Amino acid sequence: MAPTNLPAPIEPPFDDDLVDGVLAEPESHDLEFKRLGADKPTKTLESIVAFANSDGGIIGLGLEDPDKATGRARVYGIDENPMKWDELRRLIRSRITEPDLLPCQPMEVGCTLRDGSRGTVVFLRVGRSSRIHSIIDGGTYERLGKSNRQLSATEINELSFARGAITAESQCEPVDFDLLDSPYWRGYARQRHLSRPIDQAMRHVGLAKPDAVGRLRPTRAAVLLFAEEPSGLLAGKAAIRVFHYQGKKIESDPDTNLVRPPITVGGPVIQQIRDASNLVVGELASGVQMSPLGFEVIQAYPIRVLKEAITNAVIHRDYHIAADIHIRIFANRVEVESPGLFIGPVTSANIHEAGTHGRNPVLVSNLREFPDPPNLDAGEGVRMMFGLMRESGLYTPVYASRPQIMRNAVVVTLYNEHRPSTWDSINKYIDEHGTIGNAEVRQEMGTDVLTASKQIRKWIDRGLLIVTNPDAGTKVRRYGKPGFRPKLDLFSIPKR
Repeated sequence: MAPTNLPAPIEPPFDDDLVDGVLAEPESHDLEFKRLGADKPTKTLESIVAFANSDGGIIGLGLEDPDKATGRARVYGIDENPMKWDELRRLIRSRITEPDLLPCQPMEVGCTLRDGSRGTVVFLRVGRSSRIHSIIDGGTYERLGKSNRQLSATEINELSFARGAITAESQCEPVDFDLLDSPYWRGYARQRHLSRPIDQAMRHVGLAKPDAVGRLRPTRAAVLLFAEEPSGLLAGKAAIRVFHYQGKKIESDPDTNLVRPPITVGGPVIQQIRDASNLVVGELASGVQMSPLGFEVIQAYPIRVLKEAITNAVIHRDYHIAADIHIRIFANRVEVESPGLFIGPVTSANIHEAGTHGRNPVLVSNLREFPDPPNLDAGEGVRMMFGLMRESGLYTPVYASRPQIMRNAVVVTLYNEHRPSTWDSINKYIDEHGTIGNAEVRQEMGTDVLTASKQIRKWIDRGLLIVTNPDAGTKVRRYGKPGFRPKLDLFSIPKR
C-alpha cells in the first residue's frame, strides 16, 4: 500500500510586490528576462556564462522580454513548461565548463501569472566568477550592455589574464640567472638561508622551472623580484610612472598643467614600492598648491594608506599587460591605476570586505620573505585603508574598474577632502536601502532641494555615487554606490 504520510511539497514564498518591482526594471548590463517556455535553453546558457565572465547579474525566468509585452502580461512563469526548467538545471551542470566553480543560485518566487492563476517565477542570480566559463561546443561569452557577445580565442586568453584566472608570473623567461644575481637576490637568499646555486635555489622556492625544451629558466616573478631593471629584461612596461598636476584635472591643451615632468620609478618590485612611496610623500610635501581663494592646499593623507595603495597596485597588477602603473597627484586627490581587472568575486562595491584574492601568489609569498618586506600578506590592507581614512575624517577610498571605466585597469582614488558629517548617515542609508533620492538627502542634511542637488552632484563627480536609474526624470532619480546591483538581489551567493 502506498504511504499516506508523505510531506507536502514546499511552496515557494509568494511575493507579487517583488515581481512587480522586477517588471518595472529594464534589461541592462546585469538584468535579463527569459520566458523559458518559448526561449531556447542555449540562449539562457549564453547569458549565464556572459554574466559569470563579466560582472554578474540576474536572469528572470518565466518573464517575457519587455519589448514583447508589458506589465502582468509578461508573467508566464516556469509553469508554462516545467520540463524546460528541469532541462536548464541539467544543462547548467553538463554544458557549462567548471560548473562546480560557477556562482549560480536560483530563487523561486510564487506570484500571480498573466491569466490570474498562481504560479512560480525564478530569479537566477549569477555571480562574477573566479574562472572563465564556456558552453561546451557552444562558445564563450561576455556581457556587453544588455546583450551577450561571443569572444574569440585571443579575447578569451586576454580576459583570463585580466581576471586572474591565469597569471603571467609563472611564465618562463629567456633570462640568464646571472642577471638576477643582484644585491636584492643575495639579501633575500641570506634571509631564507638559501645556499644552493641561484638556479637551483630558485627552482626549490618555485621561482624557476623547465621551459618547453627542458631548459631551466627563471619565471617572470623571479625577474620582477630580483632584476635591477625588470622592464628591460621583459621587453615591456613593468615600472611606475608618477604624474603631479596643478589643479584638480588634466588639462588637454598643449600647455600641460604638470607641476614637473613625469618621473619613472623602476627596479625590482620591492624597490619600486619603497621609491614610489617616498616619491609621492615628497611630492605632497613639496608641491604646494593654492586653492581658488588663495589658501594653501594641505595634503592630509595617512602615509600608511598611500603606501598600501601603491603596494597593492604593484603586487596585484596584471603583468601580462604591457603597461606601467600610473600614480596621478592632484590638488584634491591621489589616483593609483594598476593594469588588470578585479580578481574573482571582488568588485568596487565589496572590495573592503571581500577578503584576499591574489593574482600573483608566488610574487606575494616571496616578497614577504625579504628583509623588511613592504607587505605582511595578512589580507587586512584594504580594510586598514578604509579604517584610517575614516578615522582621519576623509572619504574612504573609491575603487573603479570595468564597467565604470572603459579599460582593463583598477583605479583607487584617495580624496584630500574632509567628508561632511552628513556623509556617514547618507552612506549608512545607502547600505541599508541600496539607493537614496534627493528627498532622503534633504532630510539627512536638513536643507533644501537645490543644496541637496549640489551636494549630490559633488559626490557623483568624485565617484562616490552613481545614478542608478539614468533614464528616469530628475525628480525620481536614485543614487547608489559604484558597483550598485538591483534591489531584487535578496539572497547571497556563497563565496568561493
